Amino acid sequence: MIPTTYPDKTEIARLSARMLLEIGAVHFNAKEPFTLASGLPSPTYIDCRKLISYPRIRATLMDFLTVTVMREAGFEAFDNIAGGETAGIPFAALVAERMALPMTYVRKKPKGYGRNARIEGAMTEGQRVLLVEDLTTDGGSKISFVDAIRDTGATCAHTAVIFYYGIFPETEKTLDAHGVKLHHLTTWWEVLAEARTCARFDTETLEDVESFLKAPRAWQDSRKKG
Repeated sequence: MIPTTYPDKTEIARLSARMLLEIGAVHFNAKEPFTLASGLPSPTYIDCRKLISYPRIRATLMDFLTVTVMREAGFEAFDNIAGGETAGIPFAALVAERMALPMTYVRKKPKGYGRNARIEGAMTEGQRVLLVEDLTTDGGSKISFVDAIRDTGATCAHTAVIFYYGIFPETEKTLDAHGVKLHHLTTWWEVLAEARTCARFDTETLEDVESFLKAPRAWQDSRKKG
């Protein structure tokens, strides 16, 4: 069923942040920072994969993501919903079901045997494809997925994520330069605000997280090892 009437963007962002906190998908630890895929330290970590195990929250967030995309991109803007391997696959399937559209997924790299394909499922030339992922930090991984989609002759001008870091100014510039519009539900700023409201973490931790969010590169540089 395609959702049509839902809260405005601000309330969606707040509720999405609250749900991520409720299921323990948000982790803050300034004393023992997490190591990101880039190798850089961070006092924040989010695990959107946990959402698949919580049916009520999962359904609500997928409704939110679907209606956000339709509001911002159009109600008849897409012909195919593609998920990025691996975290984007379940969410792409759920959005595709709501929008009554075909679903495909994009591999990070060719599988190395058989058809050696990166696209799994039926994607055809001229189709307008929405790329769905769990989150984005700097937008880099989205470019590779978008290029693989475009290599089929399809177009991909939009990507939708549940969570957007919202602290690296180059992210949307990178995507815009590649002809891709980003749609998202919530960011670290809404999560931090909701964490304060719900008293989920101690004051010292929240203050350190805020200092990271305000100047992430400086925070990381000051804590690099070696």
